Amino acid sequence: MDTEAQPAERDRSSRSSRPEPGSAAGEGPEGRSRSAFSARVGEWVPGGRLTLTGLLLLLLLLLLATFVVQPFQIPSGSMEQGLRIGDRVLVNKVAYRFDGRPRRGDVVVFDGTEIFGHGDYVKRVVGVGGDRVECCGQDGRVRVNGEPVDESAFLYPGDRPSTVRFDVTVPDGTLFVLGDHRGDSSDSRDHLGSPGGGMVPVDRVIGRADWIVWPLGHATRIERPDAYARVPAPASAGKGGDG
Repeated sequence: MDTEAQPAERDRSSRSSRPEPGSAAGEGPEGRSRSAFSARVGEWVPGGRLTLTGLLLLLLLLLLATFVVQPFQIPSGSMEQGLRIGDRVLVNKVAYRFDGRPRRGDVVVFDGTEIFGHGDYVKRVVGVGGDRVECCGQDGRVRVNGEPVDESAFLYPGDRPSTVRFDVTVPDGTLFVLGDHRGDSSDSRDHLGSPGGGMVPVDRVIGRADWIVWPLGHATRIERPDAYARVPAPASAGKGGDG
């Protein structure tokens, strides 16, 4: 019997399973192809792979800012005392893509070029499509669908709910918005006689302001207040009401 045959077969099998010199264990032609491609791109981009990584990160940030979340700097005192001049907030641009329309109490950023004159604005949603919004009753409060709203949690200290009287019904697909600092805010009240009546079309909303991220000492999540929890649905709730 040939007793040398079996060890010889094991030796050949062992040699065939060892990686070739200079290659990673278990790396096949596809892995080597990817490594070669990465190396070629790294050589082509000035600065090599570090620059390529930086460009990819920049592209990722650009995509996030375009489709997901966007930083926004507060330009005025119209939303004090919650949002102060110079605060940086993060605007959630997908908030209403999967969660319906803006709701009463949300702080939204919108393109006000065709409504208020120029640029982007940040205001609080007070009325949604179908709502009747009025001010001020005998109690001096804003009323939505007949329900008085306690705005003390966010209204600027010393401000009245409004020095301008109004009684409007918000058209479907639009919003009635006010600043928290009513004495220093240009909002829906100031454009009641303009085309569109000062209402903000929902499709002009950029997103919901969810976080104050700067300065760090003022960083916090922007919560929807409970002030509107008791407001009943509008008579036209089926067309665009809010819960």
